[in-house]
Amino acid sequence: MRNKNLLGLDWWLLAPVFVLVIISLVTLLSLNRELFLNQLSALGVGLVAFFLASRLRVEMLESFRVSIYVISVVLLLVVLIIGFESNGAVRWISVFGVSVQFSEVLKPFLALSLCSFLAKRSDMSFRTVLLTLLLLLPVFFLVAFQPDLGNALIYGGVVLLVLIVYGFPLRWFGLLLLPFIFVSPIFWNLLHDYQQRRLLTFINPTSDPLGSSYNVIQAMIAVGSGMFLGKGLSQGTQSGLRFLPERHTDFIFATLSEGLGFVGSAIVICAFILLLLRVYMLFMKMENQFAKLFAACVFSFLLIHFFVNIGMNTGLLPIVGVTLPFVSFGGNSLLSNFIFLGILSALSSTYSRRSVLEIK
Repeated sequence: MRNKNLLGLDWWLLAPVFVLVIISLVTLLSLNRELFLNQLSALGVGLVAFFLASRLRVEMLESFRVSIYVISVVLLLVVLIIGFESNGAVRWISVFGVSVQFSEVLKPFLALSLCSFLAKRSDMSFRTVLLTLLLLLPVFFLVAFQPDLGNALIYGGVVLLVLIVYGFPLRWFGLLLLPFIFVSPIFWNLLHDYQQRRLLTFINPTSDPLGSSYNVIQAMIAVGSGMFLGKGLSQGTQSGLRFLPERHTDFIFATLSEGLGFVGSAIVICAFILLLLRVYMLFMKMENQFAKLFAACVFSFLLIHFFVNIGMNTGLLPIVGVTLPFVSFGGNSLLSNFIFLGILSALSSTYSRRSVLEIK
């Protein structure tokens, strides 16, 4: 079966993305016309970025893995120094009047650096695991200090999953976990008060209905009140009357669940499953180690974002501020996700061309 035809794009990869983007735009339009127009503009930029990334000679980028890593760390440090504060966090920097969140935009590039680093190492030693985690620490802490604990944990989770895919024994990660268990009281004290309250709220969601429990309670009410067919977009009480916080970003799944009900939620979940299946199929086809690891990175990023966002919208996981890819409002997240898929598409094209040449 041909996966690419018109414009040479992988439409099996893009089809579920377009479903998610359309649902996102419709939901945002029901909330606020300005949100819709901003996201539509970001979508245009994201599609251009996808097209350009899908035409890259990604093998060439492997040689710049050190430069990419160093520049990324420097940019994350610059954000802490000259970034502007919004909602108590310093995560953005203004570039020609445009707010850029480097913790989002740098994800595909740091993934390239990680995958190239691992692909160039042939040893399966414990030293390689330690060195990889050591390289992760500056990124993890610079993002966590913004503070952006959600993205910091995602970076850590993706690195661990990729190391497992690489083939390192699981018992090594158990050994590495022991020191973190012993220092967990210190880590707890480093958390901000609101982060501690969020974790305690996860244990008892109704402990503080007007305080730390408010977000998760309103999200669960919105999801449940949508029932099977939903109340209709712009007809929901929790999202429409702004009882639901961050209704267009972190809690957009609750917003669309209230408006479109179980049917709308199921469409979103099915689209994500199809997208993940397509990425997994590309992963299984890859024979090049670098390409295979990058496909694992894309799969891990999408899976963790999807699982954590829906989990916190339904009260199954603590609230950590994680967006729903291609659905939540935000140009930086949308751009990052499209670059991810563009690079993956470029690797897939390279692999397919090599396969044809080998047959000839």
